[in-house]
Amino acid sequence: MSIRFDVITIFPNIFDSYLNESMIKRARAKRLIGIRVHDLRKFSEDKSRSRSDRGSSTRWSGHKKVDDRPYGGGPGMVVKLEPLIRAISSLKLKVKNEKVKVILFSASGKQFNAKMASDWAKKYNRIVMIAGHYEGVDERIKKVVSDLGFRISDLSIGPYVLTGGELPALVVVDAVSRHIPGFLGKEESLEEKRHGVGVPVYTRPEIFRWKGKTYLVPEVLLSGDHKKIEGWRRGMV
Repeated sequence: MSIRFDVITIFPNIFDSYLNESMIKRARAKRLIGIRVHDLRKFSEDKSRSRSDRGSSTRWSGHKKVDDRPYGGGPGMVVKLEPLIRAISSLKLKVKNEKVKVILFSASGKQFNAKMASDWAKKYNRIVMIAGHYEGVDERIKKVVSDLGFRISDLSIGPYVLTGGELPALVVVDAVSRHIPGFLGKEESLEEKRHGVGVPVYTRPEIFRWKGKTYLVPEVLLSGDHKKIEGWRRGMV
């Protein structure tokens, strides 16, 4: 069982450090997950215009343009449709042979949770994520992707607004990957399956002293009575 993640972004370098460290790096090496980060600017044929230093003339720069002003007015810029379609088309998604999930990160989207992460790890073998920026993405992307045979799901990772979809994409990669057999080494390593999320944990030393105060490990954890320990843990959830 393995999953491939595709992330479409205008800031591909953001992903380098996190995806090449720790368990994500090991999972990639074992081919449990595959991650491809696609630079949206490479799929744009527009060059941005900038003012010349001499006079009021304009010149074309080598910076590929992926955004434009919104129709109807208003502040900010909107990610353009054309480069997005080119990027998605380059992925060569197969309607019949792949179980594909396409995500557009949006503050108004459905909030991501642990059950979704677990379900997606079992249901999909490819997850495509569009990391939007600015004031959003041209809404027509949903219709175009639908005509290709897929459906875009609006997704949020919390009740707040972020400047872009790069952090949410990393959250989804991490949360879903944990549920792939072999990612954690042992299935019982899943915190949710042991005794719930957020149970306090302790390690050595048993007695810790700092600036005249003493900090102890709960006695039940030192008792060796596994039934009592499990009862204590359940009570802490």
